[in-house]
Amino acid sequence: QVQLVESGGGSVQAGDSLRLSCAVSGRSFNAYAWFRQREFVASTSWGGASTDYADSVKGRFTISRDNASNTVYLQMNSLKPEDTGVYYCAARASSSPVLPTTAGGFGSWGQGTEVTVSS
Repeated sequence: QVQLVESGGGSVQAGDSLRLSCAVSGRSFNAYAWFRQREFVASTSWGGASTDYADSVKGRFTISRDNASNTVYLQMNSLKPEDTGVYYCAARASSSPVLPTTAGGFGSWGQGTEVTVSS
């Protein structure tokens, strides 16, 4: 059974940092992404050679993955109130080299973890 389980959300002040984790089990995928609600945040290929970020998070957020533990991370620094939302981990099985930036490009999803940033 495929499962993506997010953790690491919480309530922080503007300027703080959080690291979200997504534990993947059941199979390996070729691409992973983080979305805030249905809004694209960041994506990475399985090996990490390719990454993409929404303009609003470039320079502040970093997506990475640990292949040994099959975990995907989103390091979020310099958080802003507009970063508030439910963050979802998503995965794609297709081996296409193009990383999608829309929710429809990913077929497996976690249950979400909530992030609240106060000013």
